[in-house]
Amino acid sequence: MDATEFKEFAKSMIDYIGHYLETIRERRVLSTVQPGYLRPLIPDSAPEKPEKWQNIMEDIERVIMPGVTHWHSPRFHAYFPTANSYPALVADMLSDAIACIGFSWIASPACTELEVVMLDWLGKMIALPKEFLACSGGKGGGVIQGTASEATLVALLGAKARIIEKIKKENPEISDNDIVSKLVAYASEQAHSSVERAGLLGGVCFRCLPTDNEYKLRGSTLEEAIQEDRNKGLLPFYVVATLGTTSVCSFDSLEEIGLVCQKEDIWLHVDAAYAGSAFICPEYRYLMNGIQYADSFNFNPHKWLLVTFDCSTMWLKNPEYIVNAFNVDPLYLKHDQQGAVPDYRHWQIPLGRRFRSLKLWFVMRIYGIENLQAHIRNQIAHAHEFADYIRSDSRFEIVGEVIMGLVCFRLKGSNEINEKLYKNINANGKIHLVPSRIKDLYFLRFAICSRFTQSPDISFSWHEIKHLATEVIASYKK
Repeated sequence: MDATEFKEFAKSMIDYIGHYLETIRERRVLSTVQPGYLRPLIPDSAPEKPEKWQNIMEDIERVIMPGVTHWHSPRFHAYFPTANSYPALVADMLSDAIACIGFSWIASPACTELEVVMLDWLGKMIALPKEFLACSGGKGGGVIQGTASEATLVALLGAKARIIEKIKKENPEISDNDIVSKLVAYASEQAHSSVERAGLLGGVCFRCLPTDNEYKLRGSTLEEAIQEDRNKGLLPFYVVATLGTTSVCSFDSLEEIGLVCQKEDIWLHVDAAYAGSAFICPEYRYLMNGIQYADSFNFNPHKWLLVTFDCSTMWLKNPEYIVNAFNVDPLYLKHDQQGAVPDYRHWQIPLGRRFRSLKLWFVMRIYGIENLQAHIRNQIAHAHEFADYIRSDSRFEIVGEVIMGLVCFRLKGSNEINEKLYKNINANGKIHLVPSRIKDLYFLRFAICSRFTQSPDISFSWHEIKHLATEVIASYKK
């Protein structure tokens, strides 16, 4: 394929993408295919001869779209949002064209240097303490990880390296294995499953602690667990505080937790994967009170800040524990500027990395802070709009507090009737949401996910839920 053909094919794809996104409201949000649907639709083997681009374009609708759940439909309310915008799409095109593997500064200097500056831009936008910013002149700085799951694991491994170094200075004769066998990490029972998984991957014990009536982890609960484990001869070393839990978007008491971690000299990682984007709005920054106590902080612009996946931003006050933990430095990866700038291969699990900072640069410049703030505020307003619908119907109740773009709700009554309502909603296919459960309470989650969502879409979704609720209640009365 030459450049002329590429331009022609690329233009047809751009036209298709534009039409797809602008008409996405017309598509059924939830796919109806069954497992194995795709194999009969395409040949058993790759083609011997080149195929025409036009044939491939035609097969997108025939083969791919029937099996797509449309995450950017304004009637998609499951999970949390995954961000999408035209500037981010264009930035990814440029990243793919440059196609560098930015593991070190010399591998592509712009890839590293733009990332350093963009993490400072973004850190200032959410008012992170200066100790997290590279421009402050201290040790701190930011890095783009693939996901919040990676960030949690990276922070845990840094904390693990720090505690091992500390214990061995005090007791040189003790082995690494003896230390690791006694390590304990902590998080809320409402923390994302990837937090507990980080413990499994890091080879340490992870305790999930109970929350209060507002689904928050409190400092007193953490302190009690730490003292209990210290009395057993164990070594508490790592705490994850969640700002915006997955089940109900609750916020751990960061100030209380931070004071405990400071007192006990324990690494505090803050996971704000979803809610962190909202901190660009000053009125929501009270939710991160206590951030000054954190050693690392992470959120996902690829969830809510119009930056396409993957772009998970992480800041560290002192990256040296992670750099040292991950440092394998063969001759073929060395360069003359080592130490003058970050080599991000030492800040992450994989070696290779894409030019992801282009997406942040494009999105922040095209939208500006004020329009990004307007996007967040608009989506939160739609969540409150839906919450008002729920409150207007005495058959329903809200679970938890509506702070961000998530409303958790249920029919008053048994879990069974709510499970039936959930199944009927998704079987109908007009809207899509997912359930959750806290202890024995089953409820439904309604997230504002699409940047195309408008008030009529909220009204449409509410009337669908209300209509199906009426049917479900009637069926239980028979």
